[in-house]
Amino acid sequence: MKRIIETTNAPQAVGPYSQAVEMNGTLFVSGQVPLNPVTMKLAEGGIKEQTKQVMENIGAILIAAGYDYSDVVKSTCLLSDIENFKPMNEVYGQYYTEKKPARVAYAVKDLPLGALVEIETIAMK
Repeated sequence: MKRIIETTNAPQAVGPYSQAVEMNGTLFVSGQVPLNPVTMKLAEGGIKEQTKQVMENIGAILIAAGYDYSDVVKSTCLLSDIENFKPMNEVYGQYYTEKKPARVAYAVKDLPLGALVEIETIAMK
């Protein structure tokens, strides 16, 4: 059965999509940009601050669905500039100290709302 996940502890969707969808023990977390869930404004600072906000948003969605970072099996990281790969990695790595998920990272032309990073996540029980 398909279950829609919503939490006020992560930014509300800025388009026609859900924060996450769970089906058959798999959680699909929509791409998260560094929006503060209270102000709905981009996190201030550079790539490290924005990556931290994205990871906190992902964490809030995981918790709302009954998952945690250790359940994450795959992440897709989108960067507005590949030069941000190393500092993004430094922050990202703080959230996955054990059972690191599979991952891919791409540089893309632009991200929604002028974000420097967007990350989508898949978790499984």
